[in-house]
Amino acid sequence: MLPSTVDRVPMNTADSVNEEIRRQTMQNVACYQGANAQQLQARLDELDEEWDVERMLEANAATAVLVGLALGTIVDKRWFIFPGIVAGFLLQHALQGWCPPLPVFRRMGVRTASEIDYERYALKVLRGDFANVGQTQKSTNALQDTLRAAEE
Repeated sequence: MLPSTVDRVPMNTADSVNEEIRRQTMQNVACYQGANAQQLQARLDELDEEWDVERMLEANAATAVLVGLALGTIVDKRWFIFPGIVAGFLLQHALQGWCPPLPVFRRMGVRTASEIDYERYALKVLRGDFANVGQTQKSTNALQDTLRAAEE
C-alpha cells in the first residue's frame, strides 16, 4: 500500500530530522507571539515564498534531466541514461516518498507543504483570523467565515 501524500516524506525522514523541523517551526511561531498584524503578515508572505520539498525535488530532477540531455547530445550518448535514472527516482518519490536527494534536503530544513501550512495556520491563530469562526448563527455565514479565515 502506498503512503498518504501528507505522511510519505516524514515517514522517509529520520526521526531526529523530523523533530528538528518541528522544533524550528515551533520556535518560528514563538517568535511571533505578541507580534502586530503587519509583522505576522510579513511572515505569512515569507511562507508563501518558501519552497517545499516537492518543489525542490522537482527543480533538482528537472535540472539533472536537462544536464543529462545536454551531456548526451554534446559529450557522449551514454549520458542519456542519466535522465532515465532521474525519472525512475522521481517516480519512486511520487509513489513511496523517498529518493536520493530527499535526506539531504530534509537535513537542510526543507519542509513539506503540510509543515509550512502548520506554521501558517498557527500564525493565523495568533493574528485572530479564526476568532469569529463558528460564532455566526447561520450555517452559511459560518462556512463562509471559516473558508475566508483559511484563505487569508
